[in-house]
Amino acid sequence: MRLILLGPPGAGKGTQAQRLVDRHGIPQLSTGDMLRAAVKAESEVGRRAKAIMDAGELVSDEIVNAIVAERIDQDDCARGFILDGYPRTLAQADAVQDMLSQRGIKLDAVIELVVDDKALVGRIVKRAEDTKAAGQPVRKDDSPDVFEERLREYYKKTAPLIGYYHAKDMLSRVDGMASIDDVTAQIEALLAKVR
Repeated sequence: MRLILLGPPGAGKGTQAQRLVDRHGIPQLSTGDMLRAAVKAESEVGRRAKAIMDAGELVSDEIVNAIVAERIDQDDCARGFILDGYPRTLAQADAVQDMLSQRGIKLDAVIELVVDDKALVGRIVKRAEDTKAAGQPVRKDDSPDVFEERLREYYKKTAPLIGYYHAKDMLSRVDGMASIDDVTAQIEALLAKVR
């Protein structure tokens, strides 16, 4: 099972991805985690990424795509994977299609968690308050101003993927404002149809 979860920051993609990992035994592939692992493993692409990051620059699509391609070739991805935070752009979506085609595999589902932006800001504020009340450090991106900037970036760069996958008849939508358990149930119902 090969999945992409789409939705703005705070929509619950990470929570749902972890539930899918636990239930289906397939890895969640986060580009941040993959970049750090490639750098640590000192693979060729990891060394290239490290040089760019050490210079304080953003890693190019070419390198991110190469790291994803390298990662999906690992044994634990043979039964499938969940792409989390990738693709972020139309160019990356095309790269995913190419890398999967080259391997003779396809995406099983692209699932969009549909949410209300104003309610999302409220969720983030509550998460920050709960974290602070628990005596833990609050994430920098849990400030409403930073979060709203992340939302703008999402709509500018990543939201076009919704139309991209809809046009390919691959997009399914779930109500991301429902309870965590209800969202999980909606996702599992969709996956039962594609299996």
